[in-house]
Amino acid sequence: MALNFPLRQKFATQSRAAGAWLTLPSTAVARTIALTKGISWVLIDAEHGLITDHHFYDLNNIVAASGASPLIRIPADEPWMIKRALDSGAHGIMIPMANSPELVRKVVEGTKYPPAGIRGYGPMFTHAAGALNATYKDAANDNIIVAVQIEHPDAVARIEEIVQEGIDATFIGPYDLAVSMGVEVGGAEHQAAVEKILKATKKAGKVAGIFCLTGEQAEKRFQEGFDMVSVTTDIDTLVDGFAAALGKVNSL
Repeated sequence: MALNFPLRQKFATQSRAAGAWLTLPSTAVARTIALTKGISWVLIDAEHGLITDHHFYDLNNIVAASGASPLIRIPADEPWMIKRALDSGAHGIMIPMANSPELVRKVVEGTKYPPAGIRGYGPMFTHAAGALNATYKDAANDNIIVAVQIEHPDAVARIEEIVQEGIDATFIGPYDLAVSMGVEVGGAEHQAAVEKILKATKKAGKVAGIFCLTGEQAEKRFQEGFDMVSVTTDIDTLVDGFAAALGKVNSL
């Protein structure tokens, strides 16, 4: 059985998967983003955003009902966090600082029901995934999306091993990567690391993703060969929109 995950369909057809970041625990904002033409996934940010697992169920359902896949970025590679995110109906998870194949293997095991993994059984509230209980369990292992963030030189050094684990996608955090490398975003060393991650991911037959803040950045990354790219965040859109409007007002 296949679950109806818009992002999984994008992967299957090798289509561009454009998404956006949600940092505010607002169903109204989530629905507005998910209904935007061209958006196939919304990242519900429980790492740096104001979102906690208290908000997961409602946000997952509003995003899924609007035709996009809700993905939850949890704060750490903890199986209980993965379980909480998936049991609330998320179509997938994103894990920050996936710096070793050992860590990634643990994450993948946390997303799978036995015997493939260690996920505990309790899918009573997976409405956003389109199935509950036994029906959900039978389909979850093959459909849940696992994306791991590559944002540290340790991960870059072991990227060929990381992509051999049971993930669906790597997702570069370019700003964290630059900070952890001690280099400038877009500089030669930074871009070489990005290209290494992209090449290894594609060679392994996995989806290559990267964080962007603007449509111009996103288009550039799509042209470079990335498959899954964010185009903006909710808070950046608010800040930029207000700044652009106020910039047209004189004498403030």
